[in-house]
Amino acid sequence: REREIYLDFSFSGTETEVDFDETRLRQIVSNLVENALTHTPNNGHISVRMVGDTQGIDIQVYDSGSGISESDLPRIFDQFYRTDQSRTRATGGAGLGLTIVKRLVEAHGGEISVASQPGSGSTFRVFLPARQ
Repeated sequence: REREIYLDFSFSGTETEVDFDETRLRQIVSNLVENALTHTPNNGHISVRMVGDTQGIDIQVYDSGSGISESDLPRIFDQFYRTDQSRTRATGGAGLGLTIVKRLVEAHGGEISVASQPGSGSTFRVFLPARQ
């Protein structure tokens, strides 16, 4: 299905070194953007922001999609969990993307969180600490 979605990327702050596998970092950002694409309607907006400072790198992926209900938020990173129960593996993935993202982030000493309200979209935030 073809949709028009506005996608923007921004990078700011200072150059920051982190101990992280480049392939895994791509996988994290890719999974978060793919998830945002899945839940963003036609004429929606996705924003990817990366900000570096002396503490580390902060990556935020915002979407103007349907949002996540308060009851779903605690389980959003659980293996095989889908907020849309009508989606099946054939129509909407295996329910592993956010679980994989969380495990990759934590394996590299980082943190992941989500802020969301139904009807207002979601923001996933990944923080990766600077190299010590």
